[in-house]
Amino acid sequence: MLFSLGQIITWLVVGLLGGSAAAIVVKRERSGFGLLANLALGSVGALVGGAVFHVFGIFPGLDSIAVSFRDILSAFLGSLAVLAAIWAWRLYYRRA
Repeated sequence: MLFSLGQIITWLVVGLLGGSAAAIVVKRERSGFGLLANLALGSVGALVGGAVFHVFGIFPGLDSIAVSFRDILSAFLGSLAVLAAIWAWRLYYRRA
């Protein structure tokens, strides 16, 4: 399945917004983790959040080419899940 340039650009914008929001919530700083880290976090979070929302049928139609609140919410919640997984992984391996 090939993705269009519009879909990729939309995912990057949504990922940047969702990752930045999650980083601001976690770090309580305006810059979050930095532009590239926020973009990476948000992109992974958008994939995780989109997959989870798709599996459970929470917000149908997340694959459209549009930046909407539900897309940003999906990326935000996915980014928080990624941050929680990283935190748990670091905590587990710190003890080992």
